[in-house]
Amino acid sequence: MDCARTRNYMHGYLDRELDPVTASGIEAHLQSCAACAQAYALQTSLHKAIKGQATYYTAPEALAARVRAGFRTTRESAGKTYTPPHTPRRQWLALFAAVAASVLITWTAVIQLETGSRDERIGSEVLAGHARAVLTNHLAEIASSDRHTVKPWLSSKLDFSPPVTDLTTAGFPLVGARLDYLDNRPVAALVYRHRQHVIDLFIWPDTQASAAAMQASSKQGFNLLHWTHAGMTFWAISDLNPAAIRTFAETYMGLAEAAG
Repeated sequence: MDCARTRNYMHGYLDRELDPVTASGIEAHLQSCAACAQAYALQTSLHKAIKGQATYYTAPEALAARVRAGFRTTRESAGKTYTPPHTPRRQWLALFAAVAASVLITWTAVIQLETGSRDERIGSEVLAGHARAVLTNHLAEIASSDRHTVKPWLSSKLDFSPPVTDLTTAGFPLVGARLDYLDNRPVAALVYRHRQHVIDLFIWPDTQASAAAMQASSKQGFNLLHWTHAGMTFWAISDLNPAAIRTFAETYMGLAEAAG
């Protein structure tokens, strides 16, 4: 296990999400490499700080009550399935409609809760990845403003080819790229600058997600923007103000689509 692979999978190692063989390799490397051990100690401290200060959301009591009521209705309705044969057909249809409606309500509520919690989790991972890179000054593994250099490098190390474009003319020059580990998989991290501000743009495929408009959020002084397009998930993060990071994202998408 070398330094590059150790740092790429360090976040997964910290969260105990790696297979035993990979985890053992990272553990052995940390014992022999002082630089990686220091990076791991910093990441551990950051992880604890985020975990201790992160905002957690509880489902509103009204929503929870509707979900519980939906389950009760489903169980009670299911218990009436074996109605005596003389029950009119109209009552049967009403029964089936009630069961279907309650299941739909319950399923919709569960999906909404899962989507919100997943975005919160990924947002925290994005924040940790960005902060880790800035604090360790490990912004780019390949430092280049040439997309014809950066894109092949990323494609050779990932199972997908992320859209890469230089936004120098718009005031957001490309600095380079690195690999990171988010949402339980290796991802591309494009690095841009705007004056003295660093912008990380994390990209990975998500074929199960439908196209979604840009959603803004903020965490511990950083502004985040995420969206889904053409089977790819995008997360941008920076200490730029919300308007500036949206301008960056919209410019990036416009040029990326124009480049094909």
